[in-house]
Amino acid sequence: MSTPPTNTDAAETTGHGDISTGVAAPTGSGDSNASATRITPGNALRPEDIALEVRTGLKPSEDIAEYALRLGDDALILAQRLGHWISRAPELEEDIALGNIALDQLGHARSFLSYAGGAMTNDDGSAKTEDDLAYFRREHEFRSVQLFEQPNGDFAVTIARQFIVSYYQFELYRRLTESTDGTLAAIAAKAVKEVDYHRDHSAQWILRLAGGTEESRRRMVHGLRLMWPYVEELFRDDDLTRRLAEAGAAVAPSSLREDFDRLTGELLEEAELDVPDVPAAPGGGRRGRHSEHLGYILAEMQVLAREYPGAKW
Repeated sequence: MSTPPTNTDAAETTGHGDISTGVAAPTGSGDSNASATRITPGNALRPEDIALEVRTGLKPSEDIAEYALRLGDDALILAQRLGHWISRAPELEEDIALGNIALDQLGHARSFLSYAGGAMTNDDGSAKTEDDLAYFRREHEFRSVQLFEQPNGDFAVTIARQFIVSYYQFELYRRLTESTDGTLAAIAAKAVKEVDYHRDHSAQWILRLAGGTEESRRRMVHGLRLMWPYVEELFRDDDLTRRLAEAGAAVAPSSLREDFDRLTGELLEEAELDVPDVPAAPGGGRRGRHSEHLGYILAEMQVLAREYPGAKW
């Protein structure tokens, strides 16, 4: 699904460098006999590894499952959005780049949803799978924040959304590698290396569009203004994240804001762009309150699943 991370000795945690989790990554794409409970940060934990552990007894707490569901839904919805650009990007290289980013996000979604499903059961008592959670839930049951479901718009709008998402996810996953929950830490250790590429990709396009023609700059400014109202929701704490952060299992969203503002601000300053001064959108995605756009995405994702024999819809 996603591109396997490459080994690195780099320990850079700022700018666009990779990070080191202190554990050398193995060669290959993962050990089929690996255990999600034994994997250490830096190893290539696959969704299949997590699903195997769930089938053989791995069960996260309800709080951990809800947290994993949130992160999985974010990645799943963004993957669907980015997939729309395949064959439509402004140049062939971007078809490939955006497709690869979408596949990375889909891989993250598969891992988080496979883990979340370990605490949820179907009518027959079996644990829910990643497919159960992706294809057989109603709109109000999704927990993605509203930024991820926003329409692609033109290319600059998509880059603006990806700029915000990648800088947010990098800080989130970087810190989540230290989670006291071994499975969350292992998922994050793999994801952060991929998101670092996403971050660099979006940063380069911000600079390119802002420094290009008058029209490309206008569109970049417009894209940032359209997406910036949804930034605030990314950093809102609630009872769940407070409990998990106090236990060391999760990251308090508010704790990410300072580094996000600093790093995005530095890049925008380099591009000679202002941080948009726009009112925050109400949000509510973590509580199942979504914009009108999510329903269309789910319809595209779920139409085939509804036709499968024995579909649980």
